[in-house]
Parts: sequence; C-alpha cells; structure tokens
Amino acid sequence: CSLIAESDLNDARVIRQRELGGYGIHAQWCDDFHHALHTLLTGEDRGYYRDFGRTEHLVKSLREGFVYSGEYSAFRRRNHGNSSKDRPANQFVVFSQNHDQVGNRMLGERLSRQVSFEALKLAAGTVLLSPYIPLIFMGEEYGEDAPFLYFVSHSDRKLIEAVRKGRAEEFSSFGWKEDTPDPQSEMTFKRSMVNWEKRKEGSHAVLTGFYGRLIRLRKELPALSRLDKNTTDVWGMEPEKFVIMRRWSEADQVCVLFNFNAVDGEVEFPGPDGDWRLLFDSADTVWNGPGTALPDHVRLGDRMTVRGKSCALFVKEEQR
Repeated sequence: CSLIAESDLNDARVIRQRELGGYGIHAQWCDDFHHALHTLLTGEDRGYYRDFGRTEHLVKSLREGFVYSGEYSAFRRRNHGNSSKDRPANQFVVFSQNHDQVGNRMLGERLSRQVSFEALKLAAGTVLLSPYIPLIFMGEEYGEDAPFLYFVSHSDRKLIEAVRKGRAEEFSSFGWKEDTPDPQSEMTFKRSMVNWEKRKEGSHAVLTGFYGRLIRLRKELPALSRLDKNTTDVWGMEPEKFVIMRRWSEADQVCVLFNFNAVDGEVEFPGPDGDWRLLFDSADTVWNGPGTALPDHVRLGDRMTVRGKSCALFVKEEQR
C-alpha cells in the first residue's frame, strides 16, 4: 500500500526517505500546482490565491513540484517551504479540483461553475499531460455542476456551533460576502449529490470523451506515460500567458502548448528541429471547440496561432 499526505507545508521532508532525514511518506498532494493552475484559469487573487497568478508559478510547479520553496508568501506573511527539486515526479499528486479545494469554498463551486467549457478542457490537459500522478475529482470528468459543500452530521450541539463559527471565520481572508451554507443541514448534503447520468448528455458527454482521449494518450505515448521531471522541460511567456512543455522518452518526443489567455495568441514552434505533427487540440470542433487554427505539420520557428484557453499536443514525426 502507499501512504499519500495531504500537506500544504511545502516541506520535502514529508516525502523524503527516512534514511535521508525524512518522514518516509510515499507521495503527497501538490497544492501549489492546483493554486497556480486555478489562478491562471479564474483570475482569483484572494486568500492563498494572492501568492499565485503568473505563468512562472505553473512553470515552476511543472518543473519541481513546490512553487514556494523558501520564497516570501504574501498570504502567510513569511518565507514558506523548501525545495522539492530532488523529489521524483511519482511523489506528487496533481489536480485541478479535489474535495478540499472545492469543499472549502464557501459555496462549494466546482470549476465547471467558475470557468468556460474551453477552460475546463485546458485544466484537464494541464493535469493529465503533466509528469505527475493525476487526480480526478468525482464528476470532474463530465463537468458535474452541483456544488460540493462542506457538510457534517454531528449530535453534539456545541460541536455543531463550533463548526458553524469556524466555517464563517475561515472565509474572512477571501472576502466572500455570501451567507455560509449550514454544514449541519440535510439540504446542504443533498445539494452536493452528483448525477452520474449527466455524463451521457450534451457537453457533459463531450467532456467525458475528452478526458478519455487524454488518458489514452498518456498511456500510449512513452513520453507522457513516464513519470519523470528530468525528461520534462517547461517555460512560460508573460504577458501572453503561454506555457510550453516538452517531454521525451528516448526517441519519443512531444511538445504541448498551453494558452491561458482568453484570446488567440501567436507563438513560434520551439522545436527541436525536425518534422512535428499535430496530434491533439482541445479547440477542435470534435470537442465542441471553435476549431483549431494550428497547421497539421510544423518545424522549428514556424509561427502558429493557438486558440484562447486551449492546449495542443504535437509529436515528433519520425516516431510515428
């Protein structure tokens, strides 16, 4: 069995081997990855999100894991974390949503309630094409839009009141003005129930197929199936809000273009030199997108238009 920590300490000792002075836990959730991705998608800048919002944050997380590895955190008002650069990719679990990041919002909004359909696909691409272990939150794969609210079923009246008070105080740093749903209410629980039948309908079915396609690519392409930061190169472009990632495994090479801007943007294909073929574009009409603007084949230095809020995958032609 494996033990996975839910830790936001950004302390590599949590997952470092005991013989090296660590706690010996096998892996941990990477909250920094979530925060870096979430802020690029939503533009939120309150609470702990104030420490994120630039492509450089996601780039660092894709390269290393932790974004804050000793730097000053405005949210915490102190330096935070230490380096995870030496920790292997298979020790990090990444996600665009989970029960904490959704359930700890005042109104429990899933990402499907906060961003466009194009941005939902971009989020999926960022998680599933990363060099880490992906986590998919229940219903995320079809765009479930019911909230996931914080709910309890306690019998101790003092504990119930303490939970109610604690929940209200927790959101002060975010500045949310709405009334906090009562965590003890049965209605709060019922509102949070998912409807699995949605995955067969309309855009929900399209998103389900989109996730399936990404998962197959991750399994079939050696460059994507290898959990390895050392065979991953990532860089960003600000203010264009582009993130470019190249991954490889021996002769197998892929290049992924992420456009976090709301509008289409131009970029030069980074290479390396050779013939590259477009294998996947989240903007394609088959995924209910506006249609790809990318060429079928490119070479180093070719200028291309990448649709807003989209991700596209190219493969080195010689390998296919």
